[in-house]
Amino acid sequence: MADIKLDKISTKAPKNFEKEKVKAELPAIYQELDALQNILYAQSKYAVLIVLQGMDASGKDGLIKNVFSTVNPQGIMVQSYKVPTAEELSHDFLWRIHKYAPAKGMIQVFNRSHYEDILVTRVHKMIDDATAAKRMKAINDFESLLTTHNNTVILKFYLHVSQEEQHTRLEERIRDKTKQWKYNEQDFKEAALRKEYFKAYGDCFKHCNKIKWVIVPSDQNWYKEYLVATTLRDVLKKLNMQYPGMKK
Repeated sequence: MADIKLDKISTKAPKNFEKEKVKAELPAIYQELDALQNILYAQSKYAVLIVLQGMDASGKDGLIKNVFSTVNPQGIMVQSYKVPTAEELSHDFLWRIHKYAPAKGMIQVFNRSHYEDILVTRVHKMIDDATAAKRMKAINDFESLLTTHNNTVILKFYLHVSQEEQHTRLEERIRDKTKQWKYNEQDFKEAALRKEYFKAYGDCFKHCNKIKWVIVPSDQNWYKEYLVATTLRDVLKKLNMQYPGMKK
């Protein structure tokens, strides 16, 4: 796989996408997702895992709220991953991940994920390159296990936000009372490590690519939501799912 260099990829929607037109299309797309998720849940043949990665303020929370607010809450779960607890650190790094893998019929969204253990840990020199390589192999094996043994469809999205837009959004967390609860002074320090994170992500994209990554330009929320929603919709359509008949 060719190297993915994030600093060479645009964070904005392609010029042929018009904001108002795309926003007008979104309600119908969300309706399709609702219908497809209903069949997914009823048939209980496939599971779906959605991995969301991105720098702080790339819009993971808003994406989850807007794209998945119309689907049946019985058929979706969201798990956010923060700094590991003492109990989690006493196990292998995938222990806290595997217990939230989706059951058949379910959509599971990871807000950050197992990839934090080869991203933050490398940027902050918590692990060396040899350990990172072993973890990347373990991640590939883990994802292969889910896809081959539990009919799990995995979609991996990197939300790609510009440095300028990220700074604007972080500043909003200081000024906007509705967003102040998200404020963490550490976020600005992490944002300053952009080059280091891009390097770690590049290595991640290169070595954990058996399931391809979708790089999502995320400066404009309407396009970010459109791209993720249509990607999921199209993947679910290809499963050719059907409602099961009456139980005998």
